[in-house]
Amino acid sequence: MKDAALYIHIPFCIKKCDYCDFTSFCYNEKKVEEYISLLLKEIDMYSDIVTEYKFKTLFFGGGTPSLVNEKFIGDILEKLNDKFKLDLEEITIEANPKTLNKNKLLYYKKMGINRISVGVQSFQDRILNDIGRVHNKNDFLSTYNLLKETGFTNINTDIMFNLPDQNIEDVLESLNQMIKLNIPHISFYSLSIEEGTPFYKRYNEGNLNISHEDIERKMYHEGIKVLEKNNIYQYEISNFSKKGYECKHNMYYWKLKPYLGLGVSSHSNMFSKRWGNTKNYLDYKSNIYKNKFPVDYSENIDLETEMSEYIILGLRLNEGISKIKFKERYNIELDKKFKKAIEESIGYGLIENKKDRIYLTKKGRDLSNRVFSLFI
Repeated sequence: MKDAALYIHIPFCIKKCDYCDFTSFCYNEKKVEEYISLLLKEIDMYSDIVTEYKFKTLFFGGGTPSLVNEKFIGDILEKLNDKFKLDLEEITIEANPKTLNKNKLLYYKKMGINRISVGVQSFQDRILNDIGRVHNKNDFLSTYNLLKETGFTNINTDIMFNLPDQNIEDVLESLNQMIKLNIPHISFYSLSIEEGTPFYKRYNEGNLNISHEDIERKMYHEGIKVLEKNNIYQYEISNFSKKGYECKHNMYYWKLKPYLGLGVSSHSNMFSKRWGNTKNYLDYKSNIYKNKFPVDYSENIDLETEMSEYIILGLRLNEGISKIKFKERYNIELDKKFKKAIEESIGYGLIENKKDRIYLTKKGRDLSNRVFSLFI
């Protein structure tokens, strides 16, 4: 039986953040109840399809999964236990600080959820207000106290940099606050301006005051120094943790292992195929009611594509890629298969090629997209 990861998309928010392009809708109680019933039907539809897989991790993402009534999360978990083969080592739920309370957290714990990912983004209220967040720093501190009170120790916080009117001191203050609170995992990533968002409109109008690339990179490097000085180590381009707190679920993506996504706009990679569900709620609903998979696109993955993606995703990890494991998986030498790309990357100082592994240099992590393009 093959190990796999499972993702559940809960697309409801109090308010959509100005930088966000993920599929989400404003909270509506009746719509939430309907959506959960659709998700349960989708689980039923897959129950005979994924019998050869044992799911090791589960991630509730969104949207804001913690916004919906906790009983709905319980219903999903019960259905999964009934229909899928589960051996879950890690169950994560994403949360906004405004949406958690003690009873909800105790219920999560009872249902087996053992990891909470909190969208903090910044510790400065002026920045949180400008980017459209519905919480402030005191909301997060109250949530943190509840997490500790209810016994959650595996906590991630998202911290963004290069936000409008943000300086290096703001970024370091946010990170130092997480360190002070002993947060064991931090996702630390730069603002990405996505088409169709309010930020995209502001940027094109010249009304988004973000830093020059040199300052953006300095924010990243200074942040890394502060984290690693406090024993929170980089293990992936945008992810840092204390030893033993690496996100097991995301490792399935980065190591190109099988994963199944359920819910509107979710993505899957199994059976040498990848597919994505529709982003349109009405289409999702219509398909489920017709007992039809709500898939918007699907493609077979040939061996050449898979090898390239294995390299591109694996290089995101600081540990890089094992040549031995590549040979075991594809029956070809890594240095032979990607000889030109590796040599070119080494020539630019973007990759180290030592003994059994290839991995990005510090410069390579800054120019990762350039490196990845060489392996396509």
